Amino acid sequence: MQISAAPLIYIMIFVAVVVLVEGLYLTVFGKSISLNNRISRRLTLLEKNGNREQVLEQLRKEMSQHLNSKSIPLYSILAKKAQRANIAFSPRALVGIMAGLSAFAFLAMTVGTSAEVAVRAIVSIGMGVGGVYFWVNNKAKKRMSLLEEQLPDAVELMVRSLRVGHPFSSAIGIVAKEIPDPLGSEFGVIADEAAYGRDVAESLKAFAERMDSQDLRFLAVAVSIQQTSGGNLAEILEGLAKVIRARFKLFRRVRAITAEAKWSGMFLSAFPILALVMINVIQPDYYDEVRETAAFVPAALVVFAFLIINVIFMKVMVNIKV
Repeated sequence: MQISAAPLIYIMIFVAVVVLVEGLYLTVFGKSISLNNRISRRLTLLEKNGNREQVLEQLRKEMSQHLNSKSIPLYSILAKKAQRANIAFSPRALVGIMAGLSAFAFLAMTVGTSAEVAVRAIVSIGMGVGGVYFWVNNKAKKRMSLLEEQLPDAVELMVRSLRVGHPFSSAIGIVAKEIPDPLGSEFGVIADEAAYGRDVAESLKAFAERMDSQDLRFLAVAVSIQQTSGGNLAEILEGLAKVIRARFKLFRRVRAITAEAKWSGMFLSAFPILALVMINVIQPDYYDEVRETAAFVPAALVVFAFLIINVIFMKVMVNIKV
């Protein structure tokens, strides 16, 4: 029995590509870029650079650079996710990283496999682009999850601040100091913009649209209505905090109920690929007899199309909006 290590080498190269992206990110921007730090990135930058205006300019640039660069080739596929993840790398830097990782994957496959040059080139480009996309997508999911979890606490902190007599802009500043990232830096930017004259409701609306978050839209609308019609903002935000917590609790419940279906869908989607990899590892010549036939390529394309349809339908079935 022949055993081929080529599929395993491909998997190891892809993992190495993702790890390299994360390592490079932490090396360039330091631990302050991590989402689990108690001190937000904004406060860390203010510690290093006391110029509040320069820090605000840097953070605003990081927060808006991705959607403004959707015209860059290959970048439009991850611009929205990079925006949600608030990746500090510039769009051009990310494209350069894709190219560098593609070159790394090509060299690794040249050393570790005997595939043809055309195959190595295509797979290496897929690994470079796919590795960065996978990394950005994970960052975006983690950041959005943390943001949704932090928002009720932040709103309740604003309510307490308003009830002791602080103005709303000061309440946002308190949230920026007390709440860690990702919400800490975001509210810090809103507080700085308010200090330089921008309307708070306008900043909140821009934040909600950039994150595409329904809860943030509720907050922006509540503040905007209070500014135009008046009323007790503390009571409005207290009710909003309860609504957000209830939605978050319902979302968690739905996610728990659909967990089995999601894992079943993931298993059914991944099993054909895993089976193909294992067959090629255990018996590399398994498909040799049919590979040269005229029906092999059309059949492979049909199977691949059905696999994509299966993934899409599995995702639609368990994607329940709350």
